Amino acid sequence: MNQKTNWSQFGTLITVFFFWGFVAASNDILIPVFKKAFDLSQAQSQLVSFAFYVAYTVGSIIYFAISKAIGGDVLNKIGYKNGIALGLIISAIGTLLFYPAANTASFILMISALFIVGLGFSLQQIAANPLAIIMGDPQTGSQRLIMAGGVNNFGTTIGPLLVSFAIFGSVASGSSVASIESVKTPYLILGVAFLLVAVFIKLSSVPNKIDLEHVAEEEAAVGGKILHKSSAFQYPQLVLGMIGIFVYVGVEVSTASNLPAYMQQHLGVPTEKIAPYISLYWASLMIGRWTGAVGAFDVSKGAKQVLNFLLPYIAFGVFLTVNSIMQHDVTQFFVYAFVIALMIICDILSKGNPARMLLIFASMGILALCIGMLTSGMVSAYAFISVGLFCSTLWPCIFTLAVAGLGKNTGQGSSLLIMMIMGGGIISVLQGLIADKIGIQFSYIIGVCCFAYLVFYAVRCKTILKSQGIDYDVKISGGH
Repeated sequence: MNQKTNWSQFGTLITVFFFWGFVAASNDILIPVFKKAFDLSQAQSQLVSFAFYVAYTVGSIIYFAISKAIGGDVLNKIGYKNGIALGLIISAIGTLLFYPAANTASFILMISALFIVGLGFSLQQIAANPLAIIMGDPQTGSQRLIMAGGVNNFGTTIGPLLVSFAIFGSVASGSSVASIESVKTPYLILGVAFLLVAVFIKLSSVPNKIDLEHVAEEEAAVGGKILHKSSAFQYPQLVLGMIGIFVYVGVEVSTASNLPAYMQQHLGVPTEKIAPYISLYWASLMIGRWTGAVGAFDVSKGAKQVLNFLLPYIAFGVFLTVNSIMQHDVTQFFVYAFVIALMIICDILSKGNPARMLLIFASMGILALCIGMLTSGMVSAYAFISVGLFCSTLWPCIFTLAVAGLGKNTGQGSSLLIMMIMGGGIISVLQGLIADKIGIQFSYIIGVCCFAYLVFYAVRCKTILKSQGIDYDVKISGGH
């Protein structure tokens, strides 16, 4: 019997997903501000991103070490809801550190504050991702994660706008002159918001405990074999999934971070005109995630078919509206509607099955990068940008497959997956090194390699899970 999604609990939970996107994208506003105010080199200014993302890895290592030391999963001890609330308090401490950091004009204290924000986000992610999966039928867990990711990307869309407005006073001013003092207000407000949401989560109906053994049994097909192992490392779907998260975050981040150099060198687009293209890349993740989330709605089959076509274009409309407000010419982007139609077809073909979706979308990612490398002009630019569409649903697919059947080891497995977010920094640097050797256009071969591994993981993981009695094909087709 299918378990319906608990929308009141899920609606509360996804507020934290919004904040992750809001802050992560807002860091892009801080980089030029800090670079000018502290007279930093380009490499030094990138410490803003490095401090934030490495915190996820450090936080996961700390979580894993404490779990080992106390002889049990931390979240099983303190509770999942309490874990999210504690993570929000840690992040709030980080944002409140912006005040003394700004007063003393200390760059070290600034990036330390961002590191602490990231540490808090790490704990929130470890708790929230498994919660999203179990807040309803486990077989639609990946689609709930996709929906949460769509909310995350709404945060990435409006975060830079609001923080830019708070720092510069005008969204469209284009001013790069901002004192460090001006950073205090938006981050103090953010800190207060974190604390309020922590209280909200604590008082909410979000579950504190998960019966993970029961979830594992729900995931298994009839006659399946539930594996009771002492460590998350003993599950091959998780170990291969860790590499999957590493290369997925790597190709997602590196494709975007190397896009400005490509647009400048091959299309002659000046720096000040590049923002809409980067915006479209991140909006593509929102478009894809809003599409992939349709399966999580408890509506009729006909209504889902309508939403399959409606939601991605509503998300595209959000992108067009935001860029119109920022006075960018959006008419050049209308042709992208045809690329979105191709992504919708891929989503329909996947039938909401995480293994099949991973296989189809990773294969399309390879095709998109190959077209980008072998063509020129706006065709190549749109091909590279469309990688955002095909990356959009990969995180929840990999995450769902990797923690399937882990039972009481789910929290530990989740922390190991969050740890691999560091791939975003490492793959980006690797692509940069390759670009210096063979040129920026063909450096995207590194992304092809990342997607190729994900194609392998989709096929291999399905076999591994079937051997454990977990068959997503049987569940999805039988459930809807």
